[in-house]
Amino acid sequence: MRVLLDAGHGEDTPGKQSPDGKLREYSWNRQMAARIAEGLKKAGIAVTLLVPETTDIPLSVRAARANEWCRREGKENVILISVHVNAAGCGSWMKARGWSAYTSPGKTKADLLAESLYGAACELLPPGIPIRTDLSDGDRDWEARFAILMKTQCPAVLTENLFMDNREDLAILLSEEGQRRLAEIHVQGILSYLRS
Repeated sequence: MRVLLDAGHGEDTPGKQSPDGKLREYSWNRQMAARIAEGLKKAGIAVTLLVPETTDIPLSVRAARANEWCRREGKENVILISVHVNAAGCGSWMKARGWSAYTSPGKTKADLLAESLYGAACELLPPGIPIRTDLSDGDRDWEARFAILMKTQCPAVLTENLFMDNREDLAILLSEEGQRRLAEIHVQGILSYLRS
């Protein structure tokens, strides 16, 4: 099995930072993807960072890269996680908090992967952090037509790792302990999915 890690956005993506400028999403996402990759490699899982560049690689290129891995290894042997940080506003402090995951509409293997990630989030998030769910279709993940979910041939999940425009969430995002826990959610969630 090969895990593709997509670190969302790039250094040239407008906005995409905390109101105080302490967190830039492109950088945080890449650091988190590297931590997740390290944990998966220790468990013997093949990992590829889909976007080693720091610039914002177009979604069509990201999807093409993922689909090339699907062609090489078989789409049943590839999964993709796109790592992001959420925001509720446009440059000001907001109240929204929490962790969530997105899959494409309909029932797919990505829903099972997302459920494994939600299970790990329930165990590993610090107390008091909301886990944001959409139970309207019988599972916890949110559904969206994001290109990275719709245009890739393998099961793909996009995670939103807390809110960079919430002061409490931002403190966790910037802390070593918070980053360790968020990386471990991905590692344990992926391993649980692969064992099922």
